[in-house]
Amino acid sequence: MPNNLQLPSGYHELLQDLKGRIRAAQVRAAFAVNRELILLYWSIGRDLSQRFAAEEWGGKIIDRLARDLQTEFPGVEGFSPRNLRYMHSLAEAWPDEEVLQHLVAKLPWSHNVRVLGTC
Repeated sequence: MPNNLQLPSGYHELLQDLKGRIRAAQVRAAFAVNRELILLYWSIGRDLSQRFAAEEWGGKIIDRLARDLQTEFPGVEGFSPRNLRYMHSLAEAWPDEEVLQHLVAKLPWSHNVRVLGTC
């Protein structure tokens, strides 16, 4: 495309507007993805918590579960034994899903992990 193209009036304003809208949509999409991941991690942690309480599972089951999930989802991060333990801690720390949805799910996972590390 030649650089000497005569641009119509209003082009630069349109370009700036489009760039702003695109960036805003990217931020909203990132927040939506984060929220869904936090809710998924919380539900996994809740399931672990319920199983540990009801069926007296031992801690080693997390290592096995992590291996099986990593095998099923190769290249997907987040299913290490440590992360599964954080998921369990997340569900224990915030058992109320409504609180989770309104507050905790707005934080990135790494921030939640830091908070859980101080509990």
